[in-house]
Amino acid sequence: MAKTDSFFIRKTVNVGDDGNFYQDTIDLGAYVDALGKSVLRIHNIAVSYSDTNARTPNMDSGASASTDFQLTTQSQTEMVQPGTNKSVVSSGRMSAVNQEGAAGVPSITSNDLDIAPQTWTNGYLIAVEQMYLGGASSTGWAEDVFINLVMECTSESMTKEAGLALALSQQ
Repeated sequence: MAKTDSFFIRKTVNVGDDGNFYQDTIDLGAYVDALGKSVLRIHNIAVSYSDTNARTPNMDSGASASTDFQLTTQSQTEMVQPGTNKSVVSSGRMSAVNQEGAAGVPSITSNDLDIAPQTWTNGYLIAVEQMYLGGASSTGWAEDVFINLVMECTSESMTKEAGLALALSQQ
């Protein structure tokens, strides 16, 4: 199985601050060609949450809020359950509280990457030409929240074993 050195794919999506679901496409056409037997393996994912200036998003006074994300192989219209939807590759969330008497950055934050390729033995094999980064932010934020994703990947030839793994794990 021919492998390349790892490289990074980055994507940012604005998920607002209104509780609605937002999604954007990640084009993988340069790395994936299922007919030509070229697939992408995601080894690690890192996620950060920011405002439009790459800083910590401000919150309303005394507010609590959360921001959820999902990385999927199929387009979604809302967050989906990873236990029942085979298109989910990764998901996680940030929760925050502003205990201060004025609007500003959170007093307390918690970040959870609950599903991630780095927890699997061989990462996550992708054979689709597009992936989707989506998410939603609850009210309580004083500004839009951006989800920033960085994936460490390699490109490789699809073997019979890889094809079988894809068929068993994905839609």
